[in-house]
Amino acid sequence: MPKIPVKLIEDTARELMARAAIDIPPDYREGVRAARDRETNRLARFVLTEMLENWDIATADRRPMCADTGLPRYYVKIGNEAAAEGGLVALERALRKATADATASIPLRPNRVHPLTRVDHNTNVGLHAPEVTYTVEPDADWIDVTTVHKGGLFGTDWRMLFPADGIPGIKRFFIDTLVESGKRGLACQPAIVGVGIGGSKDTSMRLGKEAACLRAVGSRNPDPVAARLEDELTALGNYIGIGAMGFTGTSMVVATHVELAYTHTGGLPAAIHQFCLSSRRATARIYATGRVEFRTDPQWFTDYYRREGIE
Repeated sequence: MPKIPVKLIEDTARELMARAAIDIPPDYREGVRAARDRETNRLARFVLTEMLENWDIATADRRPMCADTGLPRYYVKIGNEAAAEGGLVALERALRKATADATASIPLRPNRVHPLTRVDHNTNVGLHAPEVTYTVEPDADWIDVTTVHKGGLFGTDWRMLFPADGIPGIKRFFIDTLVESGKRGLACQPAIVGVGIGGSKDTSMRLGKEAACLRAVGSRNPDPVAARLEDELTALGNYIGIGAMGFTGTSMVVATHVELAYTHTGGLPAAIHQFCLSSRRATARIYATGRVEFRTDPQWFTDYYRREGIE
């Protein structure tokens, strides 16, 4: 079976870094444009208009659309019939090399530092950096590489609720988190908000981040209860009176994405992630033939990824 050349993976990852830093995905751009058109507060509407113009300028000039380019990371979906030249060790080396090269060439702000000494290699590469998350997909002979430039500071919270709290408790937690981040300037609104519910603490945190960063605006969870909750949370988020960048308004949430995991019978863990106004993601599907297909929807949450049964 032919293998995917590791040089092709490196070159593709480098291009993904540039696309993520510079080009806002069209689904999010249209979501912000719709929020701007609905916004009645003059100042919040002005801010949204300036955001849209800034993105156009960044694309035209091929420069990052935000000075803070976040923490670059990768999500890799490997087809069951696919193989990388040199294996996963070579693949990870290629991703780290592409990150360092892109930091210098795009350029990206070198945000990754040693947490104690604050040493910065100026490459965005270091201990456990960039993160690489893997999943697999049956009946496929390709590798999907997605890069996400996610801010690594604020806009995230977690809470261990109890079964009796139920959906009303999730809603209270959602509102509390958005109000706190909005009043204290701990997130850049408008945002795609990911909500991970269930699993263990680390599972809910992972799902919340993936829901925010890896689902396109307009997508819906196939679980009807989760899909209904997505709509209700978005409406609540835009009702609390905080708009773009913390100004008064009705444009705090572009979309809410809920993802679920079976959990312990005695608990209801929930995590919230706000993917800021710089919703930076880009994906490529790489084949052993050398063909590369770029897109902006990661298509991470497949039926297999969400599978519930044994098979």
